[in-house]
Amino acid sequence: MTLSQRIRLLTNLGTYMQGASDEWLAAKERAFRNNGWFLPAFIDRSVQNIAQAFLQEPVLKKWTGCYPQLEATLHMPRLVGLVMAGNIPLVGFHDLLCVFIAGHRCLIKVSSKDEILIQHLVAKMIEWEPELASWIRFETLLKGCDAYIATGSDNTAGYFDYYFAKYPHLIRRNRTSAAVLTGRETPEELDALADDVFLYFGMGCRNVTKIYVPEQYNFEPLLQVFKKYDYLADVHKYKNNYDYNLALYLLNKRFYMSTPALLLVEDAGLFSPVSQLNYAFYGNKSNLVGELVNNPSVQCIVGHDCIPFGQAQSPAIDQYADGEDTLAFLLSLNE
Repeated sequence: MTLSQRIRLLTNLGTYMQGASDEWLAAKERAFRNNGWFLPAFIDRSVQNIAQAFLQEPVLKKWTGCYPQLEATLHMPRLVGLVMAGNIPLVGFHDLLCVFIAGHRCLIKVSSKDEILIQHLVAKMIEWEPELASWIRFETLLKGCDAYIATGSDNTAGYFDYYFAKYPHLIRRNRTSAAVLTGRETPEELDALADDVFLYFGMGCRNVTKIYVPEQYNFEPLLQVFKKYDYLADVHKYKNNYDYNLALYLLNKRFYMSTPALLLVEDAGLFSPVSQLNYAFYGNKSNLVGELVNNPSVQCIVGHDCIPFGQAQSPAIDQYADGEDTLAFLLSLNE
């Protein structure tokens, strides 16, 4: 397929994802039943961001226009192995998008937590373009690939580094996000910050798991806006995490603040467990932001002069995971 044909197909896929066909609604329902963390509202949020921020013809043309080599027809497309995570709905879609737009073939190992949606969308693409059946395939073992892109934890990343050492590869490790508050945020900004914290139960690398606040910060307005996500306390898997963490703080007589769905705890750690948000006080904002920018575990920073509040989980098509230009990596395979 030519680049223009690939863009046209992806645009059609975006239209399909924003539709309400019976088969698409059924696929989303199956995805929720297969993984209780994938609330219908969270699935829809992920789907809408992909469809609107990635799969629009003007967006795709502007993005691909930054890579002139895409216009060339690949006489020897590579086979790229993708190991996808399953922490949030369709978390591996962007990698598939990059491989497809680069004109390479793709072998995908999906997570059992997030297999239904991605398999359905690929099946729909093949339905429209049957030749893709030999270009995008799903396997339980990835062998014989020319390059690999793998996403996992810090532990699995060590295995990936070992197994894929002889091949060009991108290996993604644990990352998370932070917010820097000044105390001058508007109610609307704090309300938007709640989305950055709670969407997908805080499991994404772009979720804010720690906030930094100035000394004498008033937490009350923040706790009030966080209550809009109190309904998460009705999700038993989430509530089990909340109750467990709460019990630890009660037994250890540690100070905490809380809403029915969140524990707010002063903690030096950047990563926080599900149902908890860490906080720390800072003195110099510029120094803090500089430290966070240079921290390899930080995916993004939310706050004034950083990513706007509420936008952490709405990345643009060219905001690559770990800051690694995935498309440039894929195109380098033909050099």
